[in-house]
Amino acid sequence: MDSNGKTPILQLLIQTNVADIVELESAAGKVRMIPFSGMATGTLFQGIIEPCGVDTQITNPANVRHMSARYMLTGVDDSGASCHIFIQNDAWFTNGERPQPWYSVPMFITDSETLAPLLHQHSFIGEGCRDEEGLHISFYQIS
Repeated sequence: MDSNGKTPILQLLIQTNVADIVELESAAGKVRMIPFSGMATGTLFQGIIEPCGVDTQITNPANVRHMSARYMLTGVDDSGASCHIFIQNDAWFTNGERPQPWYSVPMFITDSETLAPLLHQHSFIGEGCRDEEGLHISFYQIS
C-alpha cells in the first residue's frame, strides 16, 4: 500500500544496465538512454520486464527533465493466461532531478482479454522510489 492506503495494481522492480547507458550533451540539452529489465508482480499479473526496456531522459537548458520509459512485460494474468503488457511511463521534473518518491503517468496496452477492460479504459498514476535493490515502481488506478 502507498501512503494514501491504496493497493497497487502492479509493482515493478527495475534493474538498470549501467554499462550500457548512452548519453549526449549539447547546447540544446542532455539526453540519457538507460536500458533495463526486471520483475513485475501484483494480483493482476506476474512476470518479467523484457531486457529491451529503455528509459529516455531529456533535460532541456532550463533544467526541466522529461523521463519517458517504455517496457514490455511478459507473464501471466490473473486468469492464468499468458500475455504481454506494454507500458509507456512519463514524468517531468522541474529541477532536473527525481524527487523521492516521484510520480508518473503510465499508459498500458495488453493482449490479455482479462486485463484489457481495466488497463485500456481507466487512468493510473505511477509512484517510483530507488533503493539498494533497484528502482521500485507501483501503479495505482485513479479512475
